[in-house]
Amino acid sequence: MIKSRWSVALGSLVGILALLLLLAGCEGPQGLQGPQGSAGPQGPAGQKGDAGPVPSESQLKALIAEQLRGAPATVSSIARGGRLYDSWAKEAKATVPAGNQSLWALQTTNTRTGADTWRCKECHGWDYKGKGGAYSKGSHLTGFVGVYDAGTTKSQQQILEILKGATDSRHDFSKLLDAQSLNELSAFLSQSLINETPYIDYATKKPIGADVARGKTRYDGTCAACHGANGKQLNFGDAAAPEYVGTLAADNPWEFMHKVRYGQPGASMPSGLVTNWSIQDVADVLAYSQTLPAK
Repeated sequence: MIKSRWSVALGSLVGILALLLLLAGCEGPQGLQGPQGSAGPQGPAGQKGDAGPVPSESQLKALIAEQLRGAPATVSSIARGGRLYDSWAKEAKATVPAGNQSLWALQTTNTRTGADTWRCKECHGWDYKGKGGAYSKGSHLTGFVGVYDAGTTKSQQQILEILKGATDSRHDFSKLLDAQSLNELSAFLSQSLINETPYIDYATKKPIGADVARGKTRYDGTCAACHGANGKQLNFGDAAAPEYVGTLAADNPWEFMHKVRYGQPGASMPSGLVTNWSIQDVADVLAYSQTLPAK
């Protein structure tokens, strides 16, 4: 009986509390804010969990490779790719196969043989335009297309596959160059080719809009240390047919610009690309170098 009365009373109390809570939910005048209570003491720190498994060396390499995949090549890698384009055998210290490159048999106008036929520049030109550029005539004519269009329309991965023979097995260089060299060569082709027509007059071989005085300042500050003030300190040819800075600048300005931008294969020549020279800087140095003695 007592328990029943307490139950009724408790039920009534719960009903009153529910009603008060319902009324409290209705919007009414806001009362004064009471004083903020002090924060309680911080609880004890939880127990530290067990350390996770340490990645293996192969897993770490895979993670690094994943992060680097598709990333732009460094400037120095692109510059090395330019030297590989010039002469991959000298730059990579690789062995050139005996005989002519397989594709060489498709042309008859260029009579060079052996190692020359394996150089990228011999087919595609120093201006990267092949039969559509400076190699459209003369002893270097092969009739092969340039790489400029491919370099400006295809991805580095697509060019890499071409270098591995994806489009023609006779163009497979994967057995001659290691993976790093192939990546750097494809980076050069996909990320740094320029159209040299606005900078060099193809008819006169003279640089367009170049500043000779500015070129002299650049030459004296960087090039003269190795090539001499008159450009004759190093002979690229031989005693019978000498070739100096002035000779190259006058005869083949496209080769000159390429070597200034990327360096000389297998040598310590600095790269204008790495030292942040603009195309105009290179054109200015070309203009001044054409004033140096050619003989």
